[in-house]
Amino acid sequence: MRNILIQGAKKLNISLSEPALELFRRYYTFLEERNRVMNLTAIAGEEDVAALHFLDSLALLTIDNFAGKSVIDIGSGAGFPGVPMKIAEPSVCLTLLDSQQKRVAFLEELRTLLLMPDIQCLHARAEEAAHLPELRGQFDFGVSRAVARLNTLAELCLPFVKTSGVFIAMKGTDSDEEIREAENALKILGAAVESVTDYEIPGVNVVHRAVKIRKTSPTPAGYPRRYAKLEKKPL
Repeated sequence: MRNILIQGAKKLNISLSEPALELFRRYYTFLEERNRVMNLTAIAGEEDVAALHFLDSLALLTIDNFAGKSVIDIGSGAGFPGVPMKIAEPSVCLTLLDSQQKRVAFLEELRTLLLMPDIQCLHARAEEAAHLPELRGQFDFGVSRAVARLNTLAELCLPFVKTSGVFIAMKGTDSDEEIREAENALKILGAAVESVTDYEIPGVNVVHRAVKIRKTSPTPAGYPRRYAKLEKKPL
């Protein structure tokens, strides 16, 4: 796994320090151990985890400058993409949000294991947490690898981001129609697509997409809506 990370990061123009490589080793070991009983991820084995989780997450660092910035990872699950980003760029001020208590418990243990007490782990539903004053409009970046369609994902995630901040959605390369569909939602939410970047995950024949969305004005107070309404009548 070490060589996959070193070579893969190099192709992304990212340099991983020895301490960072050790943290990735701990992360992998802990993930594999807990995945046997918690079903955190369908991806297993050193090579696949290194490429499809760690390097895929690190690719976001090529989309913008995250150094010293506040980042919220919405629907973080087992910590992707937020934790690998912080391992490679320790100055990131990271918040991990997930709706499942067992995943948040995993993230809290991971935080301790990686000696990163400044990571904030929150157990909450995004559509509720986004209305809290201490979280709404507080982050330079929102990131998410969640599987929801972009119009729904944007409604859940953009309220966390500061005006002039950025939300990055990780998508597949077959998302052209989804991006077009989201244009109206983004307009309502006070945002617009700034760039769409397709990137190859080093070491595997897989191409993913980062949709970078710039928030241009505050999100109207009524968003995000309750999830049932959000699903029934997407923007």
